[in-house]
Amino acid sequence: MNGDMISRDAARAQVGPADRLCGSGARTDRRGATTTAAPWMDDDRDVPRESVRTYALHAFDLDLDRVVAGKADRTVSVCIPAHNEVATVAQVLTAVRLPHLREVGGSGLVDEVLVVDDGSTDGTAEAAAAAGARVVRLDRRTGKGGAMAAAVDSAAGDVIVFLDADVENTTGAFVTSLLGPLLTTPGEFALVKGYYERPIGDSPTGGGRVTELVARPALEVLFPDVPELSDVLQPLAGETAAPRWVLEKLDLAPGYGVEIGLLVDVVTRFGAGAVAQVDLGTRVHRNRSLAELRPQAVEVLRAALERAGKPAR
Repeated sequence: MNGDMISRDAARAQVGPADRLCGSGARTDRRGATTTAAPWMDDDRDVPRESVRTYALHAFDLDLDRVVAGKADRTVSVCIPAHNEVATVAQVLTAVRLPHLREVGGSGLVDEVLVVDDGSTDGTAEAAAAAGARVVRLDRRTGKGGAMAAAVDSAAGDVIVFLDADVENTTGAFVTSLLGPLLTTPGEFALVKGYYERPIGDSPTGGGRVTELVARPALEVLFPDVPELSDVLQPLAGETAAPRWVLEKLDLAPGYGVEIGLLVDVVTRFGAGAVAQVDLGTRVHRNRSLAELRPQAVEVLRAALERAGKPAR
């Protein structure tokens, strides 16, 4: 497997050698899982300023066997927060379960698939259960951050992968790619984010309006002392993975602020070198109207402001 680092500007070009951050020692989470320690795991040392590391999709997609072998005795939960996603949740589940869940003849990379139904009213929970997921139903809508927190509390895995429920072209490679850095280089990363092209209408690009107009400018303006945050192409990506103990250590922001909050918290606490991003190709999902996007933009901006020490009203 070619799991080498590439720069942001060459994200889909030739891959060059990656520096390694592995340290010695070990860490045990509350479930007893042991992880090889890296320098960023020491909360008492100065936060390093290494760059976010970027990987091409093929780096982790073409050698599934190595990723599975790297899993060793760790367990993996794929968690899908969902609110009124009856049209797509089953196909997202199928894309994960068939290639990766051992009980249905998959690779064994994934040990459980969990859907957190966030107060849906359209049959999302029933569709998810029929597609083979374990479903955690929340009585009322808590927002994405609340659903992700419920997933961490309910999932059994030592490593947790989050996927969005509204993506129309999810594949098993999403999971392989997100897990690649965590499982093949244990102890090096605290967070893996996906990045991708986002079409809108008939245009192959132009989606991700909240990302480009709110999230990335907010990171650039509010965190001038952490320029590495600008290297993250999709700070709001719902496709992300992390060791359980990292998620347990941080407070997940409510609502749509959860993704930018998690990214800033990891970089602030552990350094940019503890973050990897992997190319997932093209992400196709329904594009929302500006009226629907405005509340999401407000929550994203509020989370960024709070972490910059400038709490919004």
